[in-house]
Amino acid sequence: MQKILFYGAAGILLVSAGIVFLLGGFNKASAPAPTGAASYKDATYLIDGKEVTLVNGTAETEIAPGSASKLVTTFFGNELATDLNGDGRPDEVFLLTQSGGGSGTFYYVVAALNTDHGYVGSDGYLLGDRIAPQTTEVSQNPKQKGVIVVNYADRAVDEPMTAQPSIGKSVYLKLDPVSMRWGIVEPNFAGESDPARMTLDMKTWQWVGADYNDGSSLTLHKPAAFTLTFLPDNRFSATTDCNALSGAYTASSSDLTFSNIASTRMYCADSQETDFSTLLEHVSSYHFTGKGELIFDLKADSGSAVFK
Repeated sequence: MQKILFYGAAGILLVSAGIVFLLGGFNKASAPAPTGAASYKDATYLIDGKEVTLVNGTAETEIAPGSASKLVTTFFGNELATDLNGDGRPDEVFLLTQSGGGSGTFYYVVAALNTDHGYVGSDGYLLGDRIAPQTTEVSQNPKQKGVIVVNYADRAVDEPMTAQPSIGKSVYLKLDPVSMRWGIVEPNFAGESDPARMTLDMKTWQWVGADYNDGSSLTLHKPAAFTLTFLPDNRFSATTDCNALSGAYTASSSDLTFSNIASTRMYCADSQETDFSTLLEHVSSYHFTGKGELIFDLKADSGSAVFK
């Protein structure tokens, strides 16, 4: 894949502490076990909620029990040696790819802490499908100690996967060394957000999850995959863990409805795309919070969805 250096400001989450931890908060029970490996290329990582143990930088697992198709996880590179937990040891940050069962090649950011018991792997932060990785570096902002900046190129929302990635993006990440999960950092965080100054089209929003009034909630398997962008002329575009969506929206001071929702036609097993499109169809109003969140209120007071 041709690599062209692109730097761009990513649409990053804005929260009161400057960091929001993925997957609904850190879940220590699902973090990799503390027993480490002799090399970070042989450590265990948590990719989309499933443990993957590398052997010399590679792992193969069955996509389904008894299936001949394999899910292949491979060390990609873009290594960065830096102390992530302040113990004086150089830890490793790098990219993994995962492919199998389809045409996609998905890129993840992972870290491996260099502990007394060997290398302990983190969860994986999904960058995207068939992107063009550029550089991985430590943030030079003195207020962002320990923040990792990953630069890459991606496609525009309406471009096909055959197009060469040409949109520069950056993601700012910070590792929690206890849970071994990444948090997303606002690159220029300056305090609480002012809901009165926020607008629907101010950024690309990332779907975090949904809570329903029957007590149930929806947790995303791939939270970084679901984005929503409000375009001119009352149009919107969105990405999911499978297809791209587009359509129209109508908004007033607080009312919001989506209509004419269309999707590309790729099939993906275990996709949550239907949950996302159904949610859009049931939005009735919206509001912003002081944490930089966009909240969708659903029809018949049935629940709400959070975007950041």
